[in-house]
Amino acid sequence: MKRVIIIGGYGNFGRFIAKRLATDANLQLMIAGRSLAKAQALIADMEAANRPEAIALDIHQNLGKSLQAIKPDIVIHTSGPFQGQGYDVAKACIQCGAHYIDLADGREFVAGIDALDAQAKAAGVTVISGASSVPCLTSALVDHYQDEFSEMESLDYGITTAQKTTRGLATTAAILSYTGKPFTTRIEGREHSVYGWQGLKRKRFKKLGWRLLGNCNVPDLALFPKRYPSLKTISFYAGLELPFIHITLWVLSFLVRIGLIRNLKKSAGLLLKTSFLFDRLGSANSGFYMQLSGRGKNSNPKTIEFELTAKSGDGPYIPCMPAILLCSKLARGELNQTGAYPCVGFIGKGEYLVALKSMDISWEDSIY
Repeated sequence: MKRVIIIGGYGNFGRFIAKRLATDANLQLMIAGRSLAKAQALIADMEAANRPEAIALDIHQNLGKSLQAIKPDIVIHTSGPFQGQGYDVAKACIQCGAHYIDLADGREFVAGIDALDAQAKAAGVTVISGASSVPCLTSALVDHYQDEFSEMESLDYGITTAQKTTRGLATTAAILSYTGKPFTTRIEGREHSVYGWQGLKRKRFKKLGWRLLGNCNVPDLALFPKRYPSLKTISFYAGLELPFIHITLWVLSFLVRIGLIRNLKKSAGLLLKTSFLFDRLGSANSGFYMQLSGRGKNSNPKTIEFELTAKSGDGPYIPCMPAILLCSKLARGELNQTGAYPCVGFIGKGEYLVALKSMDISWEDSIY
């Protein structure tokens, strides 16, 4: 039986991961975070094959000593935002001989995790960063469809979130950290600067209707040019369901861009609290799309569009699946690749989507 610590296990993402893994007879879960009371409340309401434990754990205080005392086999780090975090948690896991998985969506954080590769290999452990929708699901889709092209040239994709989605301070702070800030992406074969939450566009989702989208900074923008060198353009977007909330953030992004506001991240608590006031105007339906374009096997233009729709508030569970699947693989000894890696190439499209079948989530693809 493997001992698994979920840091932030009573949070929005950690809670779902914990409840899914708790039914695995090969695992004993430890729900960890700064609030012991919250961890205890979660395990009291959890159906588990093995009795879980609640642990008070602060990643900023004596983490290494705590992990050495607990001796976990696997650590799942869900406590964001990861933008601006260092690798202290991953390093502490390496030092105590535990495998490490995180749900990071910070571009620099995920892309730079290979700096720990030599240490992880020496310790005989696996370190995987970005076990989330990006870059795990997105790379799985590109890997699946790229053989349909003689040359894959363009990738246009994005996520639209439901107004009634379960959302927390960490996720909000992560988005606000790059709103109005410049970052680079590949356009027509060259690196260009764009600004977070700008590049306003409308996208019609088949089952959701029209949604607004804006530029979003994700690990893919750093990882994909190397992984898929034929891509000349990579555009990733994110959007909010209610147009007036999306437009409000779009306006604020210009105030950041021109320097009237230094950074919106400090306002995350206020903006998150305000957003809940409008939940009755929205739905629990979110979506994702990916449009891959290039030349088919016959050299004619070809486009494949994949679209995923999550209803009943099930959208936030999508980014949790990679951590669940990877933890199970490590526990069963099915993943023996030691070292430190971004989460690309570890989970295929079919495996990922099969894991979502029990939820109110559907998908389809079209070829043009």
